[in-house]
Amino acid sequence: MKHNFEISYTQQGDYLLPDLRLPEQPKVEIGIWGKRHLRYIEKYHKIRYTNLLTSCKLTSYLADIDKQAEDMFFRLVKQLAKKEGVTEQLKAENQMLWGAGLRWRPLPQAEAPTEPTGETANEQYQ
Repeated sequence: MKHNFEISYTQQGDYLLPDLRLPEQPKVEIGIWGKRHLRYIEKYHKIRYTNLLTSCKLTSYLADIDKQAEDMFFRLVKQLAKKEGVTEQLKAENQMLWGAGLRWRPLPQAEAPTEPTGETANEQYQ
């Protein structure tokens, strides 16, 4: 069986190195949570990052992380709104008070992200 492809090389000093390219990845929009996780694994889990990248699984992995984190964030916001009595009626009547009730409140320690980001909880959710 004969394969119909060519290998190209780039000269680096006295050596010819093969030009290696990863297959095309699907174009997927990665949100803020996926981007933060990408920075985290690049910095603290370099082997996992390299393995995901070279196996062409990084994009789908980050998209999945982003979706899970976004779902969790909205679930937590709903729980906090219910606990604090923040309703859609309050939103319609007084948006400033409604916004202050959700956005500017420090998050309890149990709900804070577990990955170090260098940002305070209020800065992360603005």
